[in-house]
Amino acid sequence: MGNFVKELQWRGMIHDIMPGTDEQLAKEMTAAYVGVDPTADSLHIGHLVSIMMLKHFQVAGHKPLMLVGGATGMIGDPSGKSAERNLLDEAALAHNQAGIKAQMEKFLDFNSDAPNAAEMVNNYDWMKDFSFLDFIRDIGKHITVNYMMSKDSVKKRLSSESSVGMSFTEFTYQLVQGNDFLHLYNTKNCMIQMGGSDQWGNITTGTEMVRRMAGGKAYAITCPLITKADGGKFGKTESGNIWLDPKKTSPYKFYQFWLNTSDADAEKYAKIFTLLTKDEISELVAKHNEAPHLRVLQQKLAEEVTVMVHSREDYDAAVEASQILFGKATSESLKNLSEYNFLSVFEGVPQGTVAKLDVEAGLSIVDVLSDISGFLKSKGEARRALKENSISVNKEKIKDDYVIETKDLINGKYILLQRGKKNYFLLIAE
Repeated sequence: MGNFVKELQWRGMIHDIMPGTDEQLAKEMTAAYVGVDPTADSLHIGHLVSIMMLKHFQVAGHKPLMLVGGATGMIGDPSGKSAERNLLDEAALAHNQAGIKAQMEKFLDFNSDAPNAAEMVNNYDWMKDFSFLDFIRDIGKHITVNYMMSKDSVKKRLSSESSVGMSFTEFTYQLVQGNDFLHLYNTKNCMIQMGGSDQWGNITTGTEMVRRMAGGKAYAITCPLITKADGGKFGKTESGNIWLDPKKTSPYKFYQFWLNTSDADAEKYAKIFTLLTKDEISELVAKHNEAPHLRVLQQKLAEEVTVMVHSREDYDAAVEASQILFGKATSESLKNLSEYNFLSVFEGVPQGTVAKLDVEAGLSIVDVLSDISGFLKSKGEARRALKENSISVNKEKIKDDYVIETKDLINGKYILLQRGKKNYFLLIAE
């Protein structure tokens, strides 16, 4: 057995740990679980910390369980929330669970016959036939309201001035989550629950239920909630969450997120989100400190996480796409991009349309730059820019007699206009 706790400690991935946890892990192969509510059919990078905890857990020889909260997803967890979440129906939950399982298979071994192969469980399977009367008789009587009210997650919601209050449904969430732990203890011999630090109250309710109702010992480990050095929320961008699903967040945008990590955060993220060793990270940090402008730490971080979540091919395509936008590139490399990557790279660039028939007939570059696209204010400005040799079509410098034709269409429909290094305009032929 590898030393799981020691590994997480040097990586800065432990916030709280219940006494006796390390001793239990040293004694025998142990099962632990992390829960995720299937509110979407993809995980996002906010989930990556607990996924990496399970990854290290399995590498250390222990058995990871991934609990998809089909039942709890129908309720909503008050921890860290200021309002109730939308409730999902059974079909949506099943769809979301399938998407999450497919993503988790990139991180954990679910399919081998190893004794510590990962398993995915769904609490809807044991909660769907649990009547309300059964629940308050078999579960509710073992945990007092005083105990439940003492939890920080409950206190914060009840004391918040802006809070709309807390429904009985959400108040009982910790009992449902505690019952999950009890069920997995009884059926899978699962002795540890792991999660974010905001889950400590819910997790310890579970350890208390195992103690009171099964006479057993159960343990808890939480990781810190990831923050950015500038105080901003980790994993959020102007366009929303950074998803693991390439259809929701392209590999190019995913790669760019990690590449743009600040110097203050890069070392911390490398420890948490990669499998690089202590020595490898120390060496990278030393190199980075010698020449911060080269951003070697961010480049390695972006490579490791993009390859792990997507693939080596997706990483290579993201690097190539980055060079097109930020470095030297030819029209050939531009045309080699898939339409999806092309649109990812130039997302947010001003756009206009032109009739495809007009392109086939041929269009003067002066007309395209001014009247047709509106990229430049007038034909006079267009001619001046062309004279200054600052205009490119599909990354190739052109002269004032250039004619836009069908051969200029990328993926059969796009023309990339550029003035100088950073001013782009995307013309779409329809």
